[in-house]
Amino acid sequence: MRAEAGLLLVDKPAGATSHDIMLRLRRALGVRRVGHTGTLDPFATGLLLSLVGPFTRLADLFHEIPKSYDATLEFGRETDTGDVTGTTVSESPGWREFDAPAVRAAFSARKGTGLQVPPAYSARRVGGERAYAVARRGRQPQLGAREVVVHEIAVTGIDLPEVRFRARVSTGTYVRALARDIGRDLGSAAHLTTLRRTAIGPFRVEDATVPEEAAGAVASESPAWRPGVAALPWIRGRELSAGEQIEIRHGRPVERGDLLPPVWTGVAPRPAEAGSVALFRGDRLVGIALERDDRLFPKRVFPA
Repeated sequence: MRAEAGLLLVDKPAGATSHDIMLRLRRALGVRRVGHTGTLDPFATGLLLSLVGPFTRLADLFHEIPKSYDATLEFGRETDTGDVTGTTVSESPGWREFDAPAVRAAFSARKGTGLQVPPAYSARRVGGERAYAVARRGRQPQLGAREVVVHEIAVTGIDLPEVRFRARVSTGTYVRALARDIGRDLGSAAHLTTLRRTAIGPFRVEDATVPEEAAGAVASESPAWRPGVAALPWIRGRELSAGEQIEIRHGRPVERGDLLPPVWTGVAPRPAEAGSVALFRGDRLVGIALERDDRLFPKRVFPA
């Protein structure tokens, strides 16, 4: 089958890169343009949002949506990747002296806004090159600290040296680095042994499809497939008349009219996107407009 345009929720298996999954989806859906809104490490599993067809032009609207994870941290060893796939760079038996209250306190202390240095094996750019490419050549990439937000973090199980936890974090937050830093806070080494992304904003992994069943999910209109405005529940909406639709498709503004509030309000839009409005006709996304002077000016227009 051939999908046209929409958002597909995919449950990524362990061992595959996000790029691998996009290649599989292109073949399964018969579409050349397929992209994701944020990678998952190969060892990780869980929710990957895939934009299909013209919807790849919406990727920037997804940048500020928080992401939720279930993870397992293991004390005693820090790796160069921050996870179980990496090479050991330090070890510490200090975890043998930990008690549950101290562990829980260390996790709680990481809640809120703070600075984080990304792992050496990350997609951050260093001098125009990905950090992981520098690290693979045996060099240490010079990565500066960046502001991140840990909206929620909670320990869900302690069986030392392992600790299970869940976290909801801002885009750009590395859970691998979070585990590393919690270990250092306690005077020990630590790395991740499991990582599963359970949600991205309003989208849940329970609604996702596995890559092998992507075509069936689109054809059956399952919860994994979100065409039209269903792909953008945090953006204000405006239904167009037939005449307004023609105006927008020709690049001309329309009156602001009555805007529908966001269906999901769990994220504050960036200043650059605060004026964004999803324009639709029926259940079809016509375009994205910017509100200015009581008019809606088309920013992106999608084919009929």
